[in-house]
Amino acid sequence: MIKHQKSKELVAQMLDLAEVKLDGTNPWDITVNDERLFSRLLKEGEIAFGESFMDGWWDCDRIDLLTEKIAKAQIQKKLRYNKSFIVKAILHYLFNPQTKRGSKKVAIDHYDIGNDLYERMLDKNMNYSCGYWKFADNLDQAQEDKLEMICQKLQLKPGMRLLDIGCGWGGMARHAAKNYGVEVVGVTISKEQKILAEKRCEGLPIEIRLCDYRDLNEQFDRIVSIGMFEHVGYKNYDTYMDVAHKNLKEEGLFLLHTIGNNRSVITGSPWILKYIFPNSMIPSIKQIGKSIENRFVMEDWHNFGPDYEKTLHAWNENFEAHWDEIKDQYDERFKRMWSFYLLYCAGAFRARYLQLWQIVLSKGRDSYQVRDLKK
Repeated sequence: MIKHQKSKELVAQMLDLAEVKLDGTNPWDITVNDERLFSRLLKEGEIAFGESFMDGWWDCDRIDLLTEKIAKAQIQKKLRYNKSFIVKAILHYLFNPQTKRGSKKVAIDHYDIGNDLYERMLDKNMNYSCGYWKFADNLDQAQEDKLEMICQKLQLKPGMRLLDIGCGWGGMARHAAKNYGVEVVGVTISKEQKILAEKRCEGLPIEIRLCDYRDLNEQFDRIVSIGMFEHVGYKNYDTYMDVAHKNLKEEGLFLLHTIGNNRSVITGSPWILKYIFPNSMIPSIKQIGKSIENRFVMEDWHNFGPDYEKTLHAWNENFEAHWDEIKDQYDERFKRMWSFYLLYCAGAFRARYLQLWQIVLSKGRDSYQVRDLKK
């Protein structure tokens, strides 16, 4: 009991730095359900924050606001990483976890967990990436506007051949083929995504391949990659850009849509790595810049990171609204995990801890002009 009390005092002191109270009345305050929480946080660090929520040891009305406050106060630096995460970080530095074999883990653990879940959580065209909310007031429109903006930035024209690296469930491929008359090759490493993408793209000039990006070797007028670069890993950035450069025609354009980090890291959040996106990491400007050096000309760099907070909230609202339709396939711990993931990430974007970048690259086109979404 004395041990728990001492641990509680230490955790409370750290939370005070972020203006977060234990059992307080603000929506971002923590309601403690199990007093063992405090020693667990001090012993296991950041990963215990998410795991203890999954276990029901604490609750919070607004996890996004809690995460924002913690991120801004940089409390995570005061909590120790547990030993297993330190070992994993060292292994990330010494070895390459995103080999062709290693990269398949995220497909199995995340993207293949059930199309039923994603069909209920995402927009009608199943885009699992940040929407563009400048003109939109709902998720469907925000995702439609995002796809349209990408097509306009790529300056697509009928008859062009477009490569979509990490095509998901085919939302981008469908939009480009239907509205711009282009032929699309989409690649994914998720078997479940391929099955549903082929069904959704039926009747259009779209080919969906179960393929690692490193196996691509053909020419395309345009290349797009939306929300996939986060799975590449810093050891593979040069290889990724070499592949894009090799497969892009001399007059072509390449648009990279990725979450961005304010600082350079070599691994990701321990909780996200374990439960959501294995082997993932968020790139920085420095890391991306180094990878495109001597390969591409950077034509445009667009940041609309705050839009991801709105997107994540929309996904969470859909998830909560449709939970009863899929709850027999999962359990309560999964529900808490999934909601924590969406709101935890929303808080990171709200704090401007993370960004969302669209980067247009060329091999040196003289005529490229920056374009925003036309309405």
